[in-house]
Amino acid sequence: MGFVFAALGLNGITRGHVPVPPRKRAQELHIAGSTTMGSLLQEIAAKYHLAHPEIAVDVELGGSSRGLEDVRSGHAHIAMLSRALAPAERDLYGIPIARDGVGVVVHANNPLQELSVEALQGIFTGRLRDWRAAEGSPGSVYALGGLHDGASSALFARFLRQPLEAFSLNAAVESNIERLAVVASCENAIAYVSVGTAERAISQGVPVRLLPIAGVPASTATIRNGSYPICRILTLASRDAPTGVARSFFSFCLSAQVNGILSAFDFVPYLD
Repeated sequence: MGFVFAALGLNGITRGHVPVPPRKRAQELHIAGSTTMGSLLQEIAAKYHLAHPEIAVDVELGGSSRGLEDVRSGHAHIAMLSRALAPAERDLYGIPIARDGVGVVVHANNPLQELSVEALQGIFTGRLRDWRAAEGSPGSVYALGGLHDGASSALFARFLRQPLEAFSLNAAVESNIERLAVVASCENAIAYVSVGTAERAISQGVPVRLLPIAGVPASTATIRNGSYPICRILTLASRDAPTGVARSFFSFCLSAQVNGILSAFDFVPYLD
């Protein structure tokens, strides 16, 4: 026994101390981009971390364009895009994980039940500035939208067949939640927002209302069945084909493990 302890002592281990193996170095995964997808990816990241506690996942918001910039510059491993990859972006690796739609919201007290495409064109290009011109109650229209480089703005402009440069808004606000808050506080306001985010806000008592588009209700159900005309794909993208931790996270986002989270946020899984 004395010989054994002496031998151990030669290796710097004293009697009564058990050697502890070095901790495995934590790995990091940085995700950046779409505000529409931010809360969704934070929940997915939290669930992923439970299964992979050695991996720290950071989700940073800033819009789809910012996410692409961060991935191309190497600042982020994965970009969140609330749209499909454009033809000029096919050098990137992208996977669609869900569907969402862009809808138009007004205050719950606004008597309008529907607006034509022509009326929406007039409102968001600044040609129509009084609700009476849209067969509503008298009062100035307060139009809100997203930032010009946002995916929801591009999708909405394409639906209205208008260039983004033609939009004339009272305010451009990046966050869907902030746009909804303004409409909830101003009975003359109107905004385009994520359908899923608006449905969730309405279910929580926020006094806004989604208008039908081209006679089709703006809802998760109509996005799922393909009848809603302003819908988009939610995409995750990386600079190259993912490897290591990024590959593991991509696989997790394509698995059935995230379907419950997608449903909780009123998004439609891309693969039903």
